[in-house]
Amino acid sequence: MANPTPETNDDAAQTPAAGKGRATPTRAEQEAARRRPLVANTKEAKAAAKAQLNEQREKARVGMANGDDKYLPPRDKGPQRRWVRDYVDAGWHLSEWIMALMLVVILVSLVPNAVISFYAFVGLWAYLIISILDMVLLANRVKRKAAAKFGKDKLEKGLGWYAAMRALQMRFMRLPKPQVKRRQYPD
Repeated sequence: MANPTPETNDDAAQTPAAGKGRATPTRAEQEAARRRPLVANTKEAKAAAKAQLNEQREKARVGMANGDDKYLPPRDKGPQRRWVRDYVDAGWHLSEWIMALMLVVILVSLVPNAVISFYAFVGLWAYLIISILDMVLLANRVKRKAAAKFGKDKLEKGLGWYAAMRALQMRFMRLPKPQVKRRQYPD
């Protein structure tokens, strides 16, 4: 009986030896490798952090101006608030012009004639009262139409106040920016 000769182990010579091929680092070496400052105070790190923060802020500003729900503050989020914004932005409101009228009255009050100043202030107060009446009517109209659209039991609180305050701002100063044109009322 012939004793089978053991095969040469060529495969074993080609495979790498068990292990990672280097010594395990000591604890001190591992800690030294992980050590870094708590606050990165290099100029490059600060500049990179500042650039990233500026980029995030710009993205949020653009998103908020465009009315993207992700970037809006809680006051402006939701489909009902979007509908109210579109409804207010579609119409003309007397209260939009209060700021401009106040500026005119301030300039007119600089005129040394007391009669002109008096009538300017009386006109401002009359316009202010009419504007408040317009905002109250707008708030009631918005609440009634929103209740018809979204259901009276699902209506969010404060929609009338939200509409009145948005109408008080001049159209170009509103944020989020108007998404509809004048007379383009939502459904």
